[in-house]
Amino acid sequence: MGRFQRAVGVMILGTAVLGGLLLWLAVSSTQHHGGQAPREWFVLGLWQVLYDTAAPSSGELLAATGMALLFAAGVALLERRISNRSRRSEDLDRLPLAPKIVMAETRGVFHGPVTITVLVPAHNEAACIADTLRSLQSQSHRPERIIVVADNCSDATEDIAAAMGVEVFPTVGNTRKKAGALNQALREVLPRQGENDLVMVMDADTVLDDGFLEAAVRRMTADRGLIAIGGLFYGESGKGLLGQFQRNEYARYAREMERRRGRVFVLTGTASVFRPRALRTVAAERGRALPGVPGDVYDTIALTEDNELTLALKSLGGLMISPPDCTVVTEVMPTWKALWVQRLRWQRGALENLGAYGTTPQTFRYWAQQLGIGYGVIALASYLVLVTLMMVSLDQWVWFPFWVGIGVVFGIERIVSVWRAGPAGRLLGATLIPELVFAMFLNVVYVKGIIDISLAKSASWEHDDVAGAPVPVEPAVLERAA
Repeated sequence: MGRFQRAVGVMILGTAVLGGLLLWLAVSSTQHHGGQAPREWFVLGLWQVLYDTAAPSSGELLAATGMALLFAAGVALLERRISNRSRRSEDLDRLPLAPKIVMAETRGVFHGPVTITVLVPAHNEAACIADTLRSLQSQSHRPERIIVVADNCSDATEDIAAAMGVEVFPTVGNTRKKAGALNQALREVLPRQGENDLVMVMDADTVLDDGFLEAAVRRMTADRGLIAIGGLFYGESGKGLLGQFQRNEYARYAREMERRRGRVFVLTGTASVFRPRALRTVAAERGRALPGVPGDVYDTIALTEDNELTLALKSLGGLMISPPDCTVVTEVMPTWKALWVQRLRWQRGALENLGAYGTTPQTFRYWAQQLGIGYGVIALASYLVLVTLMMVSLDQWVWFPFWVGIGVVFGIERIVSVWRAGPAGRLLGATLIPELVFAMFLNVVYVKGIIDISLAKSASWEHDDVAGAPVPVEPAVLERAA
């Protein structure tokens, strides 16, 4: 492991040096030179456009490559430095969940075998709760307790859960959606949890892959400094082309997590496992080192409570991973309207969470990610506008070899990155244009989120509006569940 860590550091340093050299070569070799004059076109006979048909010079390409490598290496180096400082910290007041502190406090004490208590927050989830519970009950390491946190249910959710032999915890007077429901349940559960009595929170529309809990228990047993494990999520089958867009997106995210060796961006709400110490520490630090109400594990103001909890744990020095052997299958949005509402909530919530935590070492990576998304919005929109201008300006299509080559590389990446999504995912990735349209849709959501925050527009959850009315459940469904 030590050699691997050093190799990563050398690779980052080498990338930075290479980027600097390329940038220096680009600057030193760039000189003004004559060439083919730009072509002159008129868009719709009204707007004069000058377009350079020549490929970028070698100096320009070196400069662009060097700057990209420098930026990537800089972000990676800073993230690594911040992560290592947190792991080695002994500052109990500022980073009470740092691995070195947690391991020192638990060294030489046997806290019993690792157990798992699962909380499943559910609001009118009769259509899917049975599949979720079956996936828990069929795990190779079966959880010791399964608790369905029934939040203001008006359908058969509670009846199905009871028929399947799990505990039901109905909330009382909750008006704070999922976060408020979980806070009520955790107030009852956490006081009786020991160091190795893990708490898992998973969505009611999620199905665990077999071996998830066994892998989580194995990793928590082997590493006392690990305080949380997030699942890697894949999209459910069906829902047509829109469903495949989302499955491709999730497959790329899972691939990125594997390349990052499980270092999490977000402890996904689909399924995450926590040590009780982590949740109790967050509740104790609310209103002091963390935003929120003292005593609450989840911030009920946040639109994206899972993202906010991730920032909270990282701000306290916690070590978290999303290993490749902890996977789940989750719901995909069935309509563009539902997807719009979901992604706007995600994007708006992420930005608001960053605003609440400010610029800290732990949020550096997230601010860089938001800047990267913003740059991507501008770059993709500019590309599509310029391609459209060229199409309406020319009498015939012109193939530019340089840009054809760039397109081929991009196409290969689109296919390779969704290889695990199966033949349908690869075919969709190879077609390029549909996924560009989907990317533009997500970019519009990003811009809408920025505008809403800039105008101080009030935010709401809206999940119930998307999901629709409660699904009626026939008695036969209860019989099959039992």
